[in-house]
Amino acid sequence: MSDFSELMRPSTEGDRMETCVLSGTGMHFPWLQKYLNSVLTERKKEKAFAQTTTECLSLMQQALLKHQWQQAAGYMHSYLQVLEDWDVIKRQAAPEIIWKLGSEILFYHPKSSVETFNTFADRMKNIGVMNYLKISLQHALYLLHHGMLEDASRNLHQAETWRYGDKSSSQEVLINLVQAYKGLLQYYTWSKKKMELSQLDEEDYAYNTASQSMLNHSWKTSINLCALIQIPGVWDPFVKSYVEMLDFYGDRDGAREVLTNYAYDDKFPSNPNAHVYLYNFLKKEKAPREKLISVLKILYQIVPSHKLMFEFYRLLRKSEKEEDQKLGLEVLFGVLDFAGCTRNITAWKYLAKHLRQTLAGNRLAWIQELWDSRKNWWPNFHFSFFWAKSDWKEEKTLACEKALVAGILLGKGCRYFRYISKQDHQVLKKKMKRMKKSVKKFSIVKP
Repeated sequence: MSDFSELMRPSTEGDRMETCVLSGTGMHFPWLQKYLNSVLTERKKEKAFAQTTTECLSLMQQALLKHQWQQAAGYMHSYLQVLEDWDVIKRQAAPEIIWKLGSEILFYHPKSSVETFNTFADRMKNIGVMNYLKISLQHALYLLHHGMLEDASRNLHQAETWRYGDKSSSQEVLINLVQAYKGLLQYYTWSKKKMELSQLDEEDYAYNTASQSMLNHSWKTSINLCALIQIPGVWDPFVKSYVEMLDFYGDRDGAREVLTNYAYDDKFPSNPNAHVYLYNFLKKEKAPREKLISVLKILYQIVPSHKLMFEFYRLLRKSEKEEDQKLGLEVLFGVLDFAGCTRNITAWKYLAKHLRQTLAGNRLAWIQELWDSRKNWWPNFHFSFFWAKSDWKEEKTLACEKALVAGILLGKGCRYFRYISKQDHQVLKKKMKRMKKSVKKFSIVKP
């Protein structure tokens, strides 16, 4: 590097020969100094260029975070020069960055229009072929957001026919996704026709015409949706649309098979919605209770605080199996483990009642097993003095149910129970008397 720095000094007439001669050889290379100067100049330009584009990207990201759309647009204008970067990796990554940030700017910029966005999207599709399908899909979603269904459908149709040599096979999933979104638009048209059909008389000629039109749309939609939902992934809107159409045309076995595979096939990622869809379908079919319980049991393992847990609990309570009764108690504790459920009066009512019945049935071990893992954090989480005052002020019925649970689990010395039991409220007097008796009779804390 020291030799390089020496070569970078301006040459004088006296030492020019020295820089062009290799020591001890007597050979002259008059082009060498010129070449070295050219290389150094290029490297300086590359370094300055890289620093400029990196700084520009950083400023643009900051402007986006602050919703300064006009400033961000200015930075994007300058950042476009990255497409001419000497660094091959940066140049290849640039189109996707420009598209993602540029589309965000144009979506929110006060002076932006659909025409501006369309022009930008069309230009970006031709910069880096590997991004063509992604940009086409996002462009279609933008058009849908603006209610331009026909334009979105046309855009997806063009993307569907995209081919680029060997690159086509590597983007098979994206092609299927484009086709599925096209199917989703066809489903929307089918759904509108279904609504129109419901308002017609079955003996009317228009009914037969509308029915045939619906059938044609459903056939096209099925082709586009079916291919995608065979590929492992989370395809909720596509599965729901496809199942609705199968169900409408009476293919309940086909609909059930699609939902069962979507929920249970190990190739698909864990997805609580898949079990919700299957449960709702089976419930609509009036499936046996045991079948419904088996579906919700898996949902409970994935999302213990799901809103369907109360239905799950009620199904378990109807069961005569002791293991289901124990699981019901576990479900209630599981729901109340979550901060978003702490003020759910239904959960506290069910738990207070279930605790009394469990203790009356001499099953103290069930409660102790569930309480052991919670006794160190539930008292502060649910039964602090702060919560006692807050609950009594905002929802007195909730406070009474919680106080009953607190008394059973922590005894009469619990701060929550003591505060609520001292309150004088005419409407709740009988309830509070029953609460005190229940705590005295059923508390798991020995005096």
